[in-house]
Amino acid sequence: MMAHLVLAPMLLPFIAGLLLLALGQFSLSVQRWLAVLSVLAQIGAAIALLDAVSGGDILVYHLGDWPAPWGIVMVADRLSAWMVMITALLALCALIYAGLGVDAKGRHFHVLFQMQLFGLAGAFLTGDLFNLFVFFEVLLIASYGLALHGGGPERTRAGLHYVVMNLAGSAVFLFAAGLIYAAFGSLNLADLAAKASQLDPDNLGLARAGGLLLLVVFGLKAALLPLHLWLPRAYAATSAPVAALFAIMTKVGLYAILRTHTLLFGDGAGELAHLFDPWLLPVALITLAVGSLGVLAADQLGRLAGYLVLVSVGTLLVAMAFGIDGIAAGLYYMPHSTFTAALLFLLADAISRRRPLSGGRLTSDALMPQHALWGGLFFVAAVAAVGLPPLSGFLGKFLILRAAIAHPWVWVVILLAALLVMMALARAGSLVFFGATSKSTLPDANPGVPASASPMALPLLSREFLAIGGLLALILALTVFAGPAFDFALATAQQLANPALYTAAVLSGRP
Repeated sequence: MMAHLVLAPMLLPFIAGLLLLALGQFSLSVQRWLAVLSVLAQIGAAIALLDAVSGGDILVYHLGDWPAPWGIVMVADRLSAWMVMITALLALCALIYAGLGVDAKGRHFHVLFQMQLFGLAGAFLTGDLFNLFVFFEVLLIASYGLALHGGGPERTRAGLHYVVMNLAGSAVFLFAAGLIYAAFGSLNLADLAAKASQLDPDNLGLARAGGLLLLVVFGLKAALLPLHLWLPRAYAATSAPVAALFAIMTKVGLYAILRTHTLLFGDGAGELAHLFDPWLLPVALITLAVGSLGVLAADQLGRLAGYLVLVSVGTLLVAMAFGIDGIAAGLYYMPHSTFTAALLFLLADAISRRRPLSGGRLTSDALMPQHALWGGLFFVAAVAAVGLPPLSGFLGKFLILRAAIAHPWVWVVILLAALLVMMALARAGSLVFFGATSKSTLPDANPGVPASASPMALPLLSREFLAIGGLLALILALTVFAGPAFDFALATAQQLANPALYTAAVLSGRP
């Protein structure tokens, strides 16, 4: 019965999405409540799943009771449960903020939101390469609708660029899966891992080509250089809660890289071992450097937050290049970077709506209401983004630097990037909060958003702070409970370093 728990994080948003579609004629407040209850239930399922695998167990669900590798399997280990938990917590804060009125600007926002969560959970839990492609398509199709939700010329242009790039990535994914199948005769991840070391020499070329194409596809999803150009503009142009949820999207690509790097092309893969190694660190450092320069050059808050996503992607990929210690540090840093990016997107929107002349542009404007409060929130978010003490970003970067202790030039790039990010955020804060010329006459409530847009009996300002405060609380929790969180991350990295545990758990039902 414990294996059925693997399906819960997927089935809950899927069923909620179907119910929301069927209840489309009901009031928006009913849809909001149902959506929030669904995400709360998903958080409960994620907690239960995380607890079930925390001791090292790997849960496998065979759909239709077909044994692997012939049947479809869903697999939960420490890594996949960790990613599902991060996604569910992030989704709750984004959904609360969407209740300010973003979900009222078009049809089926909550249906798309739940289907996005379904695709994300499926991508983290699937044990089959082809079904990873399927879940990628589910989450991408939902993300297309969310990215364009509300319309507008700028959003449409940026959204179409995002759609075209990801459609091209999907086509390459199919080519990669075809090459892998031609070489191995299977697409089950555990079966591929078991066969890698005994692969016929005639098929090594196909396997290498398929593996490198997978790296390209996953690099596109993660927005690694040079496949990153779609991200800053698309994230800045879409609505704030959608951009906040999209903070986990690049982590799907990183998750796929980490999973295939350790499982398919790990130490025991024979001639295919360490296939990704020559590429990971150079691409990571270039992405980190270009992302930090983009942050410095950003001329609006939303674009700045988008480039900070690239910085976090580069930092995490650097960690993945340094073995167990680096992977453990990256897994601890991953939720921090995700929650921080989402926090900055929400703050950018909240601040922009209180600046009557320039909105999110980094220019002088009238003094916003309660500017000291918003300035304090922006300062805390900036400290988290740069990685300064005492927040979890400092701990995460310290652990990554410790893993790279033998590579001083990696230290130089990471610390210089942090310096550029700090300069950019200091400049942005100075222009927004100290460059004001006079007091604004706008009230300290969300202009243009009717009070009826709130999905719960809370003032709009309280709902705004509930979402922003929730993300801040998650960052503080990672700081306060850094010891247990890193212990779990280290245990996860050690489990990934022993792929035989994964293959034995998945293939144990094979006759």
